[in-house]
This record gives sequence, structure tokens and C-alpha cells, in this order.
Amino acid sequence: MDVLSDAVSAMRSGVPYSGRVDLTGRWGLRFAPSSGAAFHVILQGTSWLLSPATEPTLLSAGDVLFLPHGGRHAIASDPAAPLADVIQSPSGQWTIAEEPSPSTGVTTSMLCGSYMLSRARAHPLMTGLPDVIHVPARVDDRIALRDAVSLLGRELEHRNPGVDALVPALLESLLVYILRAWFHDNAALATSGWAAALADPVLADALEAMHEDPAHPWTVQELGARAGVSRAAFARRFTAVVGRTPLAYLTWWRMTISSRLLASSDAPLRRIAERSGYSSEFAFAKAFKREFQVSPGSYRRQHQPRSATA
Repeated sequence: MDVLSDAVSAMRSGVPYSGRVDLTGRWGLRFAPSSGAAFHVILQGTSWLLSPATEPTLLSAGDVLFLPHGGRHAIASDPAAPLADVIQSPSGQWTIAEEPSPSTGVTTSMLCGSYMLSRARAHPLMTGLPDVIHVPARVDDRIALRDAVSLLGRELEHRNPGVDALVPALLESLLVYILRAWFHDNAALATSGWAAALADPVLADALEAMHEDPAHPWTVQELGARAGVSRAAFARRFTAVVGRTPLAYLTWWRMTISSRLLASSDAPLRRIAERSGYSSEFAFAKAFKREFQVSPGSYRRQHQPRSATA
């Protein structure tokens, strides 16, 4: 898998949710902080984003909002509109505590949804995102993002056979397209962080190599040689942009992979050690305990569902 796909997969912990909302006249919806990530897509009309992280922002048809850290926010017909609380269930579904009274006027249609994400081992690509990502509608590009929004809107509006299979897949696609758009827009301006790393051919190649084959005994010299730069130059560049040395990042990613395997499978420790780049169970267990302060076996017992270990 590529770096962006791996970063999303590392945090995914449940099925995403989305619903269509049609509101007329004067209205406001207040969303409490959540452990996952929230998104809104304006299908028709206009509305305002009200968030402590930014100034009130006017949203138009086709605009996409993504709140990767699940921060408190509101969407309203105008900045002074009264707000009704939106309650999120453990599964991620949102319901309005008190439905707005019937009204006349302009109708705003939105897709509102959430992604269930675990922050226990969050990839820095995701944790480094801003509190609010606003992707304005554009006529000249982002065709794939617009297509994903259009397909999702039609499925939620008409509820044809197979909708329950299609919607989660479309929501996963929407998340990737949102992240692509943000990284593309910020790559030229960033000098450090993951937007800069993914746009840097030298660093992107090294990161892809580590994610494609984390078990390989990578060295700093080998990673630099792939891009035709010296060991020292590559190490300085990687550390300055990513914020960790190449081998520190590789170890972190290997431990992330192994912790996911321990929590989600019954694979023997020997196999997990091999997939994580360790030649022996002993070396793997020592590295794992240094990272998590518990042995691999204890971690598995603590994090794997009882049904999986029964």
C-alpha cells in the first residue's frame, strides 16, 4: 500500500457513516467534539461554518468540509442562527436532538457524516492535518472528488438496492479524495511536514519503499541511493521535513503494523516478527516492549476481542 492509504488504514476503526439533510429557512446544527472525524458536503444552497478553529466561513454548493480531529463546530444558515444539538451514537450516526420547525425560504441540502478513527496509533500524516480542511468547489479540477460527491448524494437520496454496500466504499473514496486535494493544494507552500514529504520526489520514493516492504533491512544509505543522493544529505532532508530520522520512522511504522496484526489476527509471533522486519521473536519482542511497555503477548490479550482469541 502507498503512504496515504497506509495512514488511513492505520487509523480506521469502524464503518463510516453519512446521511443527507435538507433544511429550509433559518437553522443551525451544533456538533460536539468526537473521537472520529467529521465531514460535510454542501449539495445545494449556502451555509456557514462556525468553528473555534477559524473565522465564520461561507460555504457554497459543491464545497467540502473535513474536520480530521473531530473538533466542535456548527453549520448554520447564518452566523447568528439558533443552534440545535446534533447527537452522535457510538456507531457514528448523527441525529438532531430537536428537529427545526418547518419553515419557508431557501433550502440547503448537505451530506453530513463521520469516520470512525482510532487515535491510539495515529499516523503523523493524519495528526498533522489542520483542525478544519475546506475544499471549495472548482469547475476546472477535482473531477474525481466531484464525482464521488455526486455518486454519494444520489445513493443517499434514492436508496436503491445495494446502497448499504456502496455507501461505505464511496465514503472511503471521498476521504482519500479530500486528503489528496488538501495535500496537492499545500505541497507548494509547505517546507516541512507530510505535505512537503509527499511532494518531495526523494522523500516520497523512500517512504513508498518503506511502506511497500517494511520487512526489508533498509539502511539510510540504501534509501538515499534509490533517489541518487548521499547518505548524509538524505538523512538531513528526511529528518528536517518528516520530523524523525529515517530509521526512527521505519521502526515506528513496523511497530504500528505489528500492533495491528496482534490486535486483529491470530498469526504466530514468529510470522508477525518476520513481517515487521525482525529476524527472531526475541528481537521483535524486545523492540515491541520498548515501544509499548508490554510484551507482544500481553498486548494481544489486552486489545484483541474475546471472540477472536476464544
